[in-house]
Amino acid sequence: MIKGIKFASIPVRDQDQALEFYTQKLGFQVQTDQAMGPGQRWIELKIPGADTMVVLFTMEEHREWIGKQQNLVFWADNVEKTYAELVGRGVTFAHPPKKEPWGTYTTFADPDGNKFVLGTK
Repeated sequence: MIKGIKFASIPVRDQDQALEFYTQKLGFQVQTDQAMGPGQRWIELKIPGADTMVVLFTMEEHREWIGKQQNLVFWADNVEKTYAELVGRGVTFAHPPKKEPWGTYTTFADPDGNKFVLGTK
């Protein structure tokens, strides 16, 4: 039976720039970085403490997805603290954390303009 999600793919233009952002700014760790066809690499990143990984790879037919709202929501125990730490590392957020009846959230973008939600679990 299905046990979970192994990874979610994030479409990027420049894998080196994306790798730097996701490791240096978000703190993800390289699990796999190997050649994958001409001019691309298969890059799997582990989120510390999580089972699910993200992949920085874009198939040619998915290039139009770059810079769009992604169907990924990252969570943190303390959104306000994580927000402050990531702002200090240079991550661009659309707004400070907002508290709603269902939880706290904010949104941020990567260097390619991919947009993500950061919220409570």
